Amino acid sequence: MSKTIQLSERAGTSKSIMKQGRKLGRIPAVLYGIGKTTVSVEVNEKEVLEVLRKNPRAILQAAIPGSGVLPVLIQNVQRETLTGKLVHIDFHHVNMNESMNSMVKIHFYGEPTGVKAGGVLQVEMYEVEVQCMPDHLPSSMEVDVSGLAIGDQLLVSDLVFRDGIEVLSDPNSVMIQIKTVHEEALESSETA
Repeated sequence: MSKTIQLSERAGTSKSIMKQGRKLGRIPAVLYGIGKTTVSVEVNEKEVLEVLRKNPRAILQAAIPGSGVLPVLIQNVQRETLTGKLVHIDFHHVNMNESMNSMVKIHFYGEPTGVKAGGVLQVEMYEVEVQCMPDHLPSSMEVDVSGLAIGDQLLVSDLVFRDGIEVLSDPNSVMIQIKTVHEEALESSETA
């Protein structure tokens, strides 16, 4: 929660004003939360891109002129479809004294023994929903899949988070599985 991001009030909400701001590297955004009125703000594009690259679910300190510093979370990012350029950001004010729901990215590492034996790795889920206090929210979770053989699968219930973090995603959901090439070919032909 150490990263501070500067938010400034938006000059206006017309398309021409927002377009001009984007040319100058300012992305239109909104800040909202429980007990807070929604505020139209803008943020420096380079600052936001750095946060999104390092930890998109980090709790940030948003410095807002006239309002002081508030803990916020990037709730939603809108991008242009073709170019991927940032269009709009939603910031959510976080109450540090209440538990919150959030998504946590899962990073799989290692080469499964099943893949070495000719199997195919199929990833079904890259993130899970958790509930915890804001200061316990992990940025991501590393999962070693090198022990998975052909026919093995990793369920949400197999994930082990530290105390204070409750997983809300369906515990029976398959996150990753190792299939034979034959199974993969059958599934492809059935969906075609």
